[in-house]
Amino acid sequence: MQENESNNDKETSALAKFTGIAFQMVAVIGVFAFAGYKIDEATGHQTKWVTAILSLIGVFISLYMVIKSLKS
Repeated sequence: MQENESNNDKETSALAKFTGIAFQMVAVIGVFAFAGYKIDEATGHQTKWVTAILSLIGVFISLYMVIKSLKS
C-alpha cells in the first residue's frame, strides 16, 4: 500500500515538472513571437521576417532550457 502511494507521488511530481516545462516553453516562444510581431508591425514590413527569426530564437532558447532542466 505504501509503495503504491510512493509511486503515485513520484508520478505526480514528474507530471508537474513536465507540465511546468511545457508552459515555460509556450511562454518563451510566445514572448519572442509577440516581440517580433510588434517590431514588424511598427516598421511596416510586408514580409514578417523579424517575427519568424525571433520565433525561431524563442524555440532554440526553450529547447536549451528543457535540455538543461532534464539534465538536473
